Amino acid sequence: MAALREMPRASCQLLSSVSRWKPRATNFQRCVSTGAAAPAPTIPDIEQDSGLATPIPAREGIKLTDPRKRASRRNYELPHERYRYRPPKFDRGPLHPVQPPPSSDPVARNFSPGPFNLPRLKQTYHSTVTSDIMTMTYQHIPPGTPPEPEKIRLREWDDSSPYMKNRPKRGPRGRGVLFPIEKNLNWRNLPEIRAVHLSMYMPSAKRNPDHLIVGRSVLQTITGVRPVVTRTKKSVAQWGIVKGDRTGVKVSVYGDQAYEFVDKMIHLVFPKIKDWKGIPGTSGDHTGNISWGFEPQDVQYFPEVEANYSLYPSKMVSGCYVTLETTAKSNRHARLLCMGLGIPFQGELVE
Repeated sequence: MAALREMPRASCQLLSSVSRWKPRATNFQRCVSTGAAAPAPTIPDIEQDSGLATPIPAREGIKLTDPRKRASRRNYELPHERYRYRPPKFDRGPLHPVQPPPSSDPVARNFSPGPFNLPRLKQTYHSTVTSDIMTMTYQHIPPGTPPEPEKIRLREWDDSSPYMKNRPKRGPRGRGVLFPIEKNLNWRNLPEIRAVHLSMYMPSAKRNPDHLIVGRSVLQTITGVRPVVTRTKKSVAQWGIVKGDRTGVKVSVYGDQAYEFVDKMIHLVFPKIKDWKGIPGTSGDHTGNISWGFEPQDVQYFPEVEANYSLYPSKMVSGCYVTLETTAKSNRHARLLCMGLGIPFQGELVE
């Protein structure tokens, strides 16, 4: 059967070899089904030489151009600044024909490059602390359990007087401040660090303004952000301070800088403070912010100040007041975040 299949192919090759247009030798080739495949051709490498072998151009071979002469030879001027695209300064709503570019666009006015690094404390928060907080605060509610009645936060007026009808409800007794309601934690509202605010109050700066220079240099050294000088809002006769005097400095750090600063306090500053038991349990403003203070001798434990402590007059270095701003809505959730990051507390925890 194989010989019968090869006969037509052989006859075609014989006829084509006799043709005067394409003379070629007779080549009897077996059928694909009966013969083995031909070996694949070898393909050489794409790059025979390395790019490192390229010679370095000599300085004499580089043609230098003068931008002044190049501009004078132009027959037309380049477009002025008014012809270039500038994003709008204000967002006038989604229906406005001119929309500002997103913040990730380098042309946007609010564009900020980065982040260029991932803080160690932030990585620990996302990989470990978040799952621990969700585990510690999990409350199992069996299906079919009726919801708990909502706590009444506002007081209603009675009908003892006609002037009390249709009046809005009153706030609670005491402080008169309605704190946000504490909701159960889930993966959507886990607390995290938003900012760290530092401030120094120096009443002696009224007599000697050099205290402000030292305070600003210390805060700028430990945070990397330029501080702002503050003025007093009330007069204090005992200290000889008049309203409007420059008696303090303050600074705020946000984002990754806040995580870096908290990491530095937890691992480098807190362990060096002698006989320090932790942050008082009464700290907190019921809205997720935790505050504590550093004594003047504690400020020197920051590594930037400790390395160059001789540059700062020891008697002019003032204490520092720190406020950790978080996204929590209660003191309990803010303390859970702080404890997970490694900040200790002492005493009775006040809700």
